[in-house]
Amino acid sequence: MSVPPVPAGSEVVIGTDGLPRTPWGDSSELMRHYYDTEWGLPVRDEQGLFERLSLEAFQSGLSWATILRKRPAFRQAFAGFDPDAVAAFGPADVEHLMGDAGIVRNRRKIEATIQNARATVALREDGGLAELVWSYRPEATPSPRTVEEVPTTSAESVALARELKRRGFAFVGPTTCFALMEAVGIVDTHLVGSHRRGTSGVWPG
Repeated sequence: MSVPPVPAGSEVVIGTDGLPRTPWGDSSELMRHYYDTEWGLPVRDEQGLFERLSLEAFQSGLSWATILRKRPAFRQAFAGFDPDAVAAFGPADVEHLMGDAGIVRNRRKIEATIQNARATVALREDGGLAELVWSYRPEATPSPRTVEEVPTTSAESVALARELKRRGFAFVGPTTCFALMEAVGIVDTHLVGSHRRGTSGVWPG
């Protein structure tokens, strides 16, 4: 996800509820709810990972808040991100989606989502999407104390992007893959001192 701009060197901020968070996690009620209840918690099922990967791709060039606001519409438009259902979409479905004002109407991203659904289904013959994505978990997670210390890529995200492309996925560059890894708990980039750091159970606080 692309985080809202904050001053370089920003450390955790204390919310009105007294809890310390990474600055973007306290930037609005929408972002606070997402930060507190979902971001960084492990997602290990195929459909959940396909949804997160799809939304990260749609977010490219946009704010994450925009994607979160449109998430219910995305889920309706893409059959709850059921890979089998989306894999069956054809040209008529693409045109229908291009007319759906509730989502991001970007033809390349819509077509990439359908392509990625088909690639996800194909991956089942070789362990599946969740097994592949989680196999790129690093030996250690970053421990950023300021926003500027949070990385946007890693050796693992570069490698994951390369493998996903080899497997037929689109819109899966190293930055998108790192954002996915953050979102689903593969790495923990909550700032040190945030009340959310270490809560995934994947990494210590």
